[in-house]
Amino acid sequence: MEKIYYSISEVAKQLNLNQSKLRFWEKEFKQLKPKQNDKGTRFYTKEDISTIKKIQFLTEDQKLTLTGAREKMNQKMDVVDKQHLLVERLKSIKSELQNIINAI
Repeated sequence: MEKIYYSISEVAKQLNLNQSKLRFWEKEFKQLKPKQNDKGTRFYTKEDISTIKKIQFLTEDQKLTLTGAREKMNQKMDVVDKQHLLVERLKSIKSELQNIINAI
């Protein structure tokens, strides 16, 4: 059974990010709004994680500034989604090829 909500520590570990960066991105990007309980504990959905991956792609892979990433996130998302999916596929292919080379 798959989880519906993930804690900030789970998301940070999964995406190799600092928790502080996730909290900072929440303030910088209106698209990222995880649910919070009365104590302020954050609960991320799969959609939130997908948004974080897009922000991570724009800032780390595309080397955009926060302002540039914010502008891209406000544009048509299908372009960013397609670019992100393409990069993810290429990384997967690279990893598989590296495994083949290592096996030889």
